Amino acid sequence: MPILTVSRLYGSGGSEVAALVAKELGWSLLDNTVVDAVATRMGLTIAEVRDREERVPSLVERLTSAMAMGSQEWASPIAAAKRPTDEQLIEVTRHIIEEAIARGPVVVVGRGAQEMLAEREDALHVFCYAPRKALIARTRQREGVSAEEAARLVDSTNKERDQWVRLHWERDRRAHENYDLSVNTERLGIEGSAQLIVAAAKSRFALRS
Repeated sequence: MPILTVSRLYGSGGSEVAALVAKELGWSLLDNTVVDAVATRMGLTIAEVRDREERVPSLVERLTSAMAMGSQEWASPIAAAKRPTDEQLIEVTRHIIEEAIARGPVVVVGRGAQEMLAEREDALHVFCYAPRKALIARTRQREGVSAEEAARLVDSTNKERDQWVRLHWERDRRAHENYDLSVNTERLGIEGSAQLIVAAAKSRFALRS
């Protein structure tokens, strides 16, 4: 079953590119709907899942999780809440992605999909990136924030995503050798990037134009 994963730097417009690709190919799109599905299955709020996805837990979160797994004689409010572990969140996400794949061709955005599906022969892996200056400019325009706040969002979000992939899969998220196609969205634009990916997918999966 054809699968296309889209990994992206924050600010590159990767989600917008993926949406255009899915629409052009007529495939299902898994992006923020994954968050909704994970929240429903785990009995969490959408905000709780969104706050934890693609983000390495803080030192306090790691300590309280460890204490919850160990002695029950002392427990903080966070530990007492028995929040699901990152591994449990990832496993539920994996099931949701696999179920979507079973229903038909799909475009999956982020959420570790490239790493989860790295060994599948029916997957095409794409990475959307852009120079830092362009990432900041797009974020500033999209979020309506100052240049300083946009830079902070770009740097912190991409760092957290890099660390998350390294922690759970021991892979470099930005290494181009992990992808079949890397697309510079500043040079090609959102629509141009989408068209290039569509052409690659049609070639890879022998789809009719």
